[in-house]
Amino acid sequence: MDIKAVKIDIPENCNIILGQAHFIKTAEDLYEIIVTAVPHAHFGIAFTEASGPCLIRTEGNDKELVDICVKNLQKLEAGHVFCILVKDAYPINVLNQIKNCQEVCRIFCATANPVEVIIAVTPQGNGVLGVIDGFAPKGIEAAEDKAHRKEFLRKVGYKL
Repeated sequence: MDIKAVKIDIPENCNIILGQAHFIKTAEDLYEIIVTAVPHAHFGIAFTEASGPCLIRTEGNDKELVDICVKNLQKLEAGHVFCILVKDAYPINVLNQIKNCQEVCRIFCATANPVEVIIAVTPQGNGVLGVIDGFAPKGIEAAEDKAHRKEFLRKVGYKL
């Protein structure tokens, strides 16, 4: 078995949700979740089948984001993985609904940070072992950092 790291493309002002699911209707169900939760969001979805024709299934309302999702999954070459890129919304707006989707097995990450996906390569195919989301910690939060965090959350409307 070989192990490799694959860098994922995340356009500026976008977030990614990367996960594992198991059924052909995954892309449609994820579309319905996002458009219902955040109607103004721009997003793309791609999902890799792991049997039958083994196609990359797509949905979304932003062709550019759909195309980037497809390219990301082509680089991973792993079955039953989905990639969502969302603009004008945040993963927090849809993450619980996505986790409750019948086909979703797990979420690997939901972030705007740089992402590398750790892939195991075997004679059968590729599988996602995990992700590297962002960077290593640089220190411990001080009082001024805590104040900045609280101010930011209020600024973006997530706290009163």
